[in-house]
Amino acid sequence: MIKVYLLGIFLFLGSAARANGSAELNNNDTTEVVKLNKLAYANRLTSPQQTVSYASRALGIAKDIKYTRGIGESFRIRGIGNYYLNQSRQAIDDYLNALDFFKQANDIRSEAKVYNNIGNLYLDNNYGMALDYLNKSLGVARQLKDEQLIASTYLNIGNVYYRKKSFNQALNFYNKSNELFIKTKDTVNIVQAEQNRGVIYFALNQLDTAENLLLSANKAAKQMDLNKLVASTNLTLASLYIAKGKFNDAERIMQEGLAYSKQVEDEKLASDYNWTIYQLELKRKNYERALKYLQMIFKQDSTIHISNESTQINIIQEQFKVQAEQRDKDLIIQRQQNDRIKFWAVTIVAGLLLVVIALLVSNVKRKAATNAKLTDLNGEVSRQKDNLDRINHHLEEIIDERTKDLQLKNKKLSDYSSYLSHQIRGPIATLRGLMNLEKEGLVDQEECIRMMDKCVSDIDQKIIEMSDMLNDTSNPMA
Repeated sequence: MIKVYLLGIFLFLGSAARANGSAELNNNDTTEVVKLNKLAYANRLTSPQQTVSYASRALGIAKDIKYTRGIGESFRIRGIGNYYLNQSRQAIDDYLNALDFFKQANDIRSEAKVYNNIGNLYLDNNYGMALDYLNKSLGVARQLKDEQLIASTYLNIGNVYYRKKSFNQALNFYNKSNELFIKTKDTVNIVQAEQNRGVIYFALNQLDTAENLLLSANKAAKQMDLNKLVASTNLTLASLYIAKGKFNDAERIMQEGLAYSKQVEDEKLASDYNWTIYQLELKRKNYERALKYLQMIFKQDSTIHISNESTQINIIQEQFKVQAEQRDKDLIIQRQQNDRIKFWAVTIVAGLLLVVIALLVSNVKRKAATNAKLTDLNGEVSRQKDNLDRINHHLEEIIDERTKDLQLKNKKLSDYSSYLSHQIRGPIATLRGLMNLEKEGLVDQEECIRMMDKCVSDIDQKIIEMSDMLNDTSNPMA
């Protein structure tokens, strides 16, 4: 039995060691996933291609180690990269996958971030859907008191109102987001908010204020290598300079912006630059060049493109919902199978526990019976000991009584001896005297014999009396 226990202990220690080794490996891989996702997110405004690349690597590692939250975050970051690359279909697919894994991980905050990302994806094609998702994200962010997420959502809601040409409402949200970004020290989004506010002031025809904000944003974006922000800021600055009639400044800033837009491979931004160049050439009355850029712009029907993109996103969402429902059904079936396995496992364990309990109860009963027998034996021993004590006490009393009796008899014997010696010595002395008188001839022989006979009779009588006295228990001498 001891060997079995030792074997069980060794197996447990071995499995614990393997579990520790596996946990250490998973911890290292988890750290790598987090590191790659942070790196991917940091590159979103510098090189969206790198964002997609790093997030894809993180996704592969997260899937290998079954890191649910890491899988969700990798999908989300990759979706952001695809969004900045204007790959809406890939972006929505990544976002929906991210949402699914975050729900599995019960990560409400990350779910809200995905809602914010999806709302941002709808900015250019469906304002209603965009606000629905953004408000959903904002509600969770407020519930969690997540100021960073609240600020990011405010920024995107402001973007929706800007596109709806509700400039004052947009500015209100930009200002609120900027305050929170300053509070949370989010330098990248501070630049983003500054650029957006410059865009609003340009739309409100407050050109000087707009120019100051845009130039400040442009400078900060360059310092932080935020290529996407530099390109988009320059686009607005170019339009501002055209409005001010500073055509050379507009051309210079557009050339710089085009270079940055090529670095981030943003086709939509390049198309917007073509439109701005068309406006510049039109203002310069270079109609031939203006017509050339106008033809380039209208080669693709932007309205149909936007409509189709919205439809495609909705179709992908519906497909994803169907797939999600199927996955839910599969999970329910799997859960039912697991429940059955758990039921039988619990039943077996319960049966084993009942057996163990029965053995324990039986053992307890045996111990109780043994204890009862031992108690009875102890009681019997105690009773016998009491009896022995009583017998010993009785024997002691008998011995004491016999000792006293012997002492009394010894005293009698001593007294009798003294008495006998005293009673017999007289006749014996008389006999000796008579014998001496007879030897000397001083007494008649017959008289001597008579007197000697009398002395012998006295001695005999004394001996008889002494014997009677010894055998007479009523005698006070006894």
